[in-house]
Amino acid sequence: MKKLVIGLPKGSLQESTYALFKRAGFTIKGGSRSYFPAIDDDEIEIRILRSQEMSRYVEHGMLDAGITGHDWIVANGSDIVNLCDLAYSKQTKQPVRWVLAVPNDSDIQSVKDLEGKKIATEGVSIVERWLEKNGVKAEVEFSWGATEVKVPDFVDAIVDITETGSSLRANNLRIVETLLESYPKFFCAKDAWADEWKRSKLEKIALLLKAAFDAEDQVLLKLNVSKENLEKVKALLPALHSPTVNTLIDTGWFAIETVVDESVVRELIPELKKNGAEGIIEISLNKVVA
Repeated sequence: MKKLVIGLPKGSLQESTYALFKRAGFTIKGGSRSYFPAIDDDEIEIRILRSQEMSRYVEHGMLDAGITGHDWIVANGSDIVNLCDLAYSKQTKQPVRWVLAVPNDSDIQSVKDLEGKKIATEGVSIVERWLEKNGVKAEVEFSWGATEVKVPDFVDAIVDITETGSSLRANNLRIVETLLESYPKFFCAKDAWADEWKRSKLEKIALLLKAAFDAEDQVLLKLNVSKENLEKVKALLPALHSPTVNTLIDTGWFAIETVVDESVVRELIPELKKNGAEGIIEISLNKVVA
């Protein structure tokens, strides 16, 4: 049987990635310590690896495809085929940021002030390329973790990943500049893309993952409305496209279906009711294929 080997990220993204695959229709089973979890698709094998290494293993053909952050693909300079962007992170759907941070009382106000300084970071190559781009020479050392506590006693500044900035603020640090925004990507090796069977399988998985991701904050609204109130109700409905309107058996009544952002539903439903809508139903969605 043909197999597609996919690498998924260990660590902060692991739980949210498993949940995304579940919504896409794939159930992955295996504890947090398992590097070879099972998946309910006999044509797929899963490997759990550190995000930092993923793109190198995909590029060199040891994995057919993988999910990791855009930042680590950039850091490794990997030449891969991007299948789809999945803009989720550990806590939110916002991209994570690589930021330059310094103590609140530091004199450093921009990248130019780093000349001759020492910087600690886990993303050494990211910082070195950024400094080179800005014509600044500084010492960049690799940080094994707890990067926030290294300033100002050991280094002048840090470059660290943040999603909300709360950890930096808690350590009395301020953000000076953003080097890079990052979000997960589903990508594959060029050799896998050139293989007809693997390419077809990858395209199907990418479609389902993107559909599951896009559906996460969407709901389906179904409602009935009389002919006299139809235009008023339609005007209230945001949608991916035009709402679907069907004639009911009862003369002068219509059924409407539309996909909307869940965030607007609490304001929208009372307005729909006020303008004559009846039988309003809100349904959660697993996938939305635009």
